[in-house]
Amino acid sequence: MLEIKDLCWSLETGEEILKDVSLKVPDGKLTVVTGPNGGGKTSLAKLIAGLEKPQKGSICLDGEDITGWDITERAQSGIAYAFQQPVRFKGLNVRDLLELAAKRKLNEGEICELLGRVGLCANEYIDRVVDASLSGGEAKRIEIATVLAKTDSKVIVFDEPEAGIDLWSFSSLIEAFEKLKSDGNRSLLIISHQERILEISDYIAVIAAGRVSKFGTREEILGGLMNEEKAVRCPLGKDKEGNPNG
Repeated sequence: MLEIKDLCWSLETGEEILKDVSLKVPDGKLTVVTGPNGGGKTSLAKLIAGLEKPQKGSICLDGEDITGWDITERAQSGIAYAFQQPVRFKGLNVRDLLELAAKRKLNEGEICELLGRVGLCANEYIDRVVDASLSGGEAKRIEIATVLAKTDSKVIVFDEPEAGIDLWSFSSLIEAFEKLKSDGNRSLLIISHQERILEISDYIAVIAAGRVSKFGTREEILGGLMNEEKAVRCPLGKDKEGNPNG
């Protein structure tokens, strides 16, 4: 289990982004972290991955304090992270990257399956170099495929995986998440606003103004979130165009 206790993190300017955040990510479940923009969701993901260090609090994996570990140590311990803005690797092609992630040679069928999960044709991408020639959406999907290739991961963190993904590929991505979820041996933590991702979650955490404002099962949280969104879109006493009604 991944457990976050009283986590605080501020920008170099002193602005507080996360304020005493505590959260448990259950084993073998899909937990979605959502909330308004600027609430601290991506900052939390970076702290879990080891890209940033907290000023206070702790991060524990299976009871072991990993707060002081760097990103490499965390990856070796079983934490996989998909960046919101994918990293480019000049000189590496897609096959190389997938095999590095899997830590072994992959046959054509395995590569085809991994790329197919994120809506890419292996014949077109297997030898593509992972550099600036790829569009943002292509790079995003390839990065997610590398995360899926890491079969020894205990916790997989996806930071807004839907960004730059077209509708057809997004459907493939949902299927990939559902398959990972059905495996039951890895915890998924997804930063997302997407209703379809929220709908397949087991747990939902809402972060607003740097704090966890809500946490519970999908059944406990999702309905209230949807009602709040509707209220924002169509305030009481007004129609959808903002004109007074009734």
